[in-house]
Amino acid sequence: MFRNTLKKDQLRIPRHIAIIMDGNGRWAKKRLMPRSYGHQNGFNRMIGLLEHAFEMGVEYVTVYALSTENLKRPQEELEGLYNIVRKHFTEYMKKFGEKGVRVRAIGDITLLPQDVQDLIQKAEADTAHHTGKGLNIALCYGARAEIVRAVNQAVKEGKEVTEESFSRLLYTAEVPEPDLLIRTGKELRLSNFLLYQSAYTEFYFSDKMFPEFSNKDLERAIADFSTRTRRFGKTDEQLSN
Repeated sequence: MFRNTLKKDQLRIPRHIAIIMDGNGRWAKKRLMPRSYGHQNGFNRMIGLLEHAFEMGVEYVTVYALSTENLKRPQEELEGLYNIVRKHFTEYMKKFGEKGVRVRAIGDITLLPQDVQDLIQKAEADTAHHTGKGLNIALCYGARAEIVRAVNQAVKEGKEVTEESFSRLLYTAEVPEPDLLIRTGKELRLSNFLLYQSAYTEFYFSDKMFPEFSNKDLERAIADFSTRTRRFGKTDEQLSN
């Protein structure tokens, strides 16, 4: 287990953190509760974690809320997730908007119920004027589908792409690539999340289920990130010059 021995003024705060919020259902099952209980507690933890991240100086956070694969889950579970959005999304996204955070959904939200789409689009519209801080919520998102969508757009435009121009065709076009990706829930994989954008992202895996991933755990992840040397293909000598 990594021990945080760095002081706060020694931390190198990532500009952009991506989070795979895994383990809500297993957390609930361990407590003999329905999966909806886990998702509600996961949502509450997400809000607290986002607030702490922005307070620490993180500029952008992307959370993996619902993958395209998750849409295959039982309808009862999906309705539970949609109801969380219906009950709480507007309230909390308004609070983030008041703090200057721009809210954006990435993914094919047309796959969601219309009333849920409307709530998401209103939050996007209400915060569209904000710059400098951003919350990206991946809903009905799959990285492979995102890449195929970008390729088709390039073909439609009839233009040969560069890495830079291709990046502008992705959902995350206006956002810097993630510096740190955190995954909770013991799993050690990306699960079709930000595959293109994470080429040089630092990974941090936690055994904790997402509802129990605390603000202190976030600080530990950032402290761990602060000890790493990001070479981007260069040597240590080149970085020191």
